[in-house]
Amino acid sequence: MDHKKKRDRYATQAYEFGANAQGLNAAPPPGPGGPPGMPAMSPGMAPGLAPMTPGMPQSPDAMAQQFGSMNLGGQPAQVAPQMQPSAAAHMNQLYPTDLISQPLNAAEMDQLPPPIHLPPNTACTPSPHSNTDPKYIRSTLNCVPTTHSLLKKSKLPFALVIQPYTSLHDAEDPVPVVPDQVISRCRRCRAYINPFVTFLDHGHRWRCNMCNLSNDVPQAFDWDATAQKSRDRWQREELNFSVCEFVAPQEYMVRPPQPLVYLFLFDVSYAAVTNGLLATSARCILESLDRIPNADRRTRVGFMAVDSSLHYFSIPRDGSENNDPSMLVVSDLDEPFLPTPMDLLVNLSECRANVEIFLEKLQSMFQDTPITSSAMGSALRAGHKLVAPVGGKICVLSATLPNIGHGKLEMREDKKLLGTSGESKLLGTQNSFYKSFAVECSKNQVSIDMFLFSSQYQDVASLSNLPRYTGGQTYFYPGWNAARSEDAIKFAREFSDYLSAEIGLEAVLRVRATTGLRMSTFYGNFFNRSSDLCAFPAFPRDQAYVVEVAIDETISKPYVCLQAAVLHTTCNGERRIRVLTLALPTTESLANIYASADPAAITVYFSHKAVERALGSGLDAARDALQAKMIEILQTYRKELAGGNMGGGGLQLPANLRPLVVMFLALIKNVGLRKSAQIPSDLRSAALCLLSTLPLPLLIQYIYPKFYSLHDMPDNAGVPDAQTGEILLPPVSNLSSERIVPYGLYLIDDGVNQFLWIGRDAVPALLMDVFGTDDRAALKQGKTTMPVLDNEFNERVRAVIDKSKDHRAKGVGSIIVPTLYIIKEDGDPSLKLWAQTLLVEDRADQGVSLQQWMGMLREKVVQ
Repeated sequence: MDHKKKRDRYATQAYEFGANAQGLNAAPPPGPGGPPGMPAMSPGMAPGLAPMTPGMPQSPDAMAQQFGSMNLGGQPAQVAPQMQPSAAAHMNQLYPTDLISQPLNAAEMDQLPPPIHLPPNTACTPSPHSNTDPKYIRSTLNCVPTTHSLLKKSKLPFALVIQPYTSLHDAEDPVPVVPDQVISRCRRCRAYINPFVTFLDHGHRWRCNMCNLSNDVPQAFDWDATAQKSRDRWQREELNFSVCEFVAPQEYMVRPPQPLVYLFLFDVSYAAVTNGLLATSARCILESLDRIPNADRRTRVGFMAVDSSLHYFSIPRDGSENNDPSMLVVSDLDEPFLPTPMDLLVNLSECRANVEIFLEKLQSMFQDTPITSSAMGSALRAGHKLVAPVGGKICVLSATLPNIGHGKLEMREDKKLLGTSGESKLLGTQNSFYKSFAVECSKNQVSIDMFLFSSQYQDVASLSNLPRYTGGQTYFYPGWNAARSEDAIKFAREFSDYLSAEIGLEAVLRVRATTGLRMSTFYGNFFNRSSDLCAFPAFPRDQAYVVEVAIDETISKPYVCLQAAVLHTTCNGERRIRVLTLALPTTESLANIYASADPAAITVYFSHKAVERALGSGLDAARDALQAKMIEILQTYRKELAGGNMGGGGLQLPANLRPLVVMFLALIKNVGLRKSAQIPSDLRSAALCLLSTLPLPLLIQYIYPKFYSLHDMPDNAGVPDAQTGEILLPPVSNLSSERIVPYGLYLIDDGVNQFLWIGRDAVPALLMDVFGTDDRAALKQGKTTMPVLDNEFNERVRAVIDKSKDHRAKGVGSIIVPTLYIIKEDGDPSLKLWAQTLLVEDRADQGVSLQQWMGMLREKVVQ
């Protein structure tokens, strides 16, 4: 049976089958043209690429750029549209639109950032890669005001969203490497040579594009040492690629490159043993030993356990007389000492067989424990002592509140405080130990990752300080239990990917810029060591950072450059510098600033600001600040650029900024910031961690989830594309219950959870095709795994669910495997309510609908 007939059958059968057919009169999803005033999606357009909004120039040149970004016609996929050298410097046009008469289509959320139009011949080579691809750096403004006063007048932020790595493994997203250790840097500002420098004096000198100083070109710059012959400098990677990596010579090392070190700190108290955490994590490490990076055979591992005492494990080398790992117990929690510092951190290659023996035995050592307390703070201090001489990662797996010893925490969750001004107390740190200890760890190149599994209160707010200041991450698994296969499989997949990721070690990040610009504030998980240096004991692959840029002096150049550099040791013991250089045109016109503003980057910046404000001044202050900022931007645009005219009572913004109004509402309604008395503080704190670390594509999806209609998806959805072989997704829908019909099947995906919504009048044939049963009552609600059935529609639905969570396709590294929930419209009310909170355009809990939000903004803007 062909797809079209099948779709019609699900709908007509619903009409006959459901007594409740008024759902058919619900607002139909927009046709291919979307809402009035929105451009139609052309049939050949790849999903995920925005329709051509009026903000994108429609010249043949622009069409070529669009195709270039879709990777048609054999161009390299990395060429981003704005890297095409432009024939003449022209600016993005300002296209006014009205958000009330032309409602936003969800597809606009994925629009590309406005093109960067640099003056001709800005780069020293004609390379299409001379400017940074937006997946590495996105600027909130793709046209920079020349003065501080103009930036202030615009009410828009100038900030960079920097994601130096876009995958967990180098092989998935390789960047060009300069292997010859010839690193040319400016004598004054220390910027690295890049595609935007100018050569002078017959190529003997180069002028720095940041500070204008002229520098000597190193003698070896035009010499190929391996082939022992001269080389063409115009072929050098650093002059053709804005993102490249230098192999660092000796002078970039304070000490020999650090080996990769993992210290696993297991909670072995009653809760962690009974919920299966100890057994599952030990098994997972055992099965992932081959995935832990160890190409240089220097990787070291260590294991500790904690309940009311500290347990150290000494693992002998393979082939020793005694192969049995021994356990040493220390019960002094105030000044924990290292019983035998020598063989507690062992070389994985030399002790591999004995590490395996230990991991197989670990669970049985504690299987009958009655101990419910946890001295995690003391264990962390002891672990720090063990790892500090070398540096490395402490990986904490805990299911219990640390309630004795250092960093002792109390159970302070109080339901009466939720949703009140007192709630902010629960989001702050309960014990100063966690922040001061984290700063100490950072100094000694020790990074901490927290995997938290409690079914009770665990104080994520306090514990998340450890990753926050050491470049780590907090992974939260509320109510986790290994007896549920979905829970066990999710954690095992995530933990295995976590162990395989090629992190950087002893890293620092610095951002330099053209004279007149200054990096003023940094956001993300790291320790800000000096005004412009961010320190990372371990540099993760699945986080992004935000840097706010201040304009200190008037800029006279037609363009500015910003350069981020990450100095780090690779997992294989090589010192490297990853350099990313971005050039942006300058302007004296407010219209150019607005026409070149990137709504997604602006939202990410304000997400970090909102988290900072929530932790400092409380949730109300964070939400109010977001609302005030949105009003300010709308007022500025109206007064300065729309001639003070509201065009028939609408709400005006340029086409490129249309998503901003919805993104801000979605951010205010995110679980991290939403006004509600129903959100436990652990859940909220974990969401705030995500809002301040997720890479841009995942953060936008986390606040404005993807919403697909599956029962009537087009024939090509869920099927590999003929050209690329990639699974095509159905068109995205707006997050509104108006889009839901009672006989439908929908997927809502925020990147952390996926909800498969089954309408109350879904027909038996649809249920049979997707779930293998036509009995609604037999469908299990809640966490689930999709059944694998031998029919085409089931295959397509599974393909869409899998493709939706494919982070590689979004150009990011991530270990998160979203949990899939089945929600029946007439089923469990709490599950249904949870899924409905993701429909951010509806009115829910204590939040307003999109219509109410727009109306409120309009009133304030007109005042």
